Amino acid sequence: MDRPGHGARPFHLGDKMTRIIASLAEVSDRYRAVYCDLWGCLHNGKAPFPDAVAALQTFRAAGGTVLLLTNSPRPSPAVATQLDALGVPRACWDVIASSGDAAQAAMLAGAVGQRVWHLGPPKDEAFFSTFAPDLPPATIERVPFEEAEGIVCTGLFDDQTESPADYRARLLLARERGLKMLCANPDKVVDLGHKRIFCAGALAEAYAEMGGEVLYFGKPHPPIYDLARKRLAALADVAPDEVLCIGDGPETDIAGAAGEGLDALFVTEGLAAGAFGPAQGKPDPALLHEWLQSRNLAPAYTIAHLR
Repeated sequence: MDRPGHGARPFHLGDKMTRIIASLAEVSDRYRAVYCDLWGCLHNGKAPFPDAVAALQTFRAAGGTVLLLTNSPRPSPAVATQLDALGVPRACWDVIASSGDAAQAAMLAGAVGQRVWHLGPPKDEAFFSTFAPDLPPATIERVPFEEAEGIVCTGLFDDQTESPADYRARLLLARERGLKMLCANPDKVVDLGHKRIFCAGALAEAYAEMGGEVLYFGKPHPPIYDLARKRLAALADVAPDEVLCIGDGPETDIAGAAGEGLDALFVTEGLAAGAFGPAQGKPDPALLHEWLQSRNLAPAYTIAHLR
């Protein structure tokens, strides 16, 4: 059992300990690489979080490797372009592995057929045109719904105004036709600034509840972690116990890390903001313990904001 750093408040969750820490620097000397989530940890969809940027820059300056592990349905080159536009400096990360990359690999392998219908917004067009260098060339044909052998879901057509209920009729018809859905983003919701919007994972959940078959490739599912290990290995020789996963999604980031046997740092002021008491920046240990225990989660560490 590791020793709490200065200011840490330990408590037990079953036979494991979760430490509430004030900064990544308190524990960073135990790790040579981090898998860092984007939305809710590094940015809010509109602007980067300066403290998070500084924390990752400091980690890299000390010799660590930062892999951005995101459930974005976009391929990693498009994610990098998006981060540039948001003002996230490239000095705070080394490489990206996205759900879009992992889902693209499955699509190119024919997981949902060769003729696919795209369920998603125009901003995700890069999914069918931009590919990371380690993926094979595109051989998939995009067709109208009526001609499709399968569905590639990257999100709602209009996530600002729509909800999964708007897709019920089309999804029921897809189920009757026996179409498989490839979900390029298992996230159900994200916070765009102060607005919560639905993601591809919410449509996939609705389809599965109807009896439709859904294939997932992002967090918490193994394919994206296989991709992350491959891309990290190209940069550094890092053992599994030297990797720390940072994220705010209990069902994606934290559950995914647990499934891979990796340590996790849970960011509370993200998707679960407000669940741990009124004091921002100081999650209440008792509330946090109860919340984690009810979800059978035991991240190695907890922090309010990445910093």
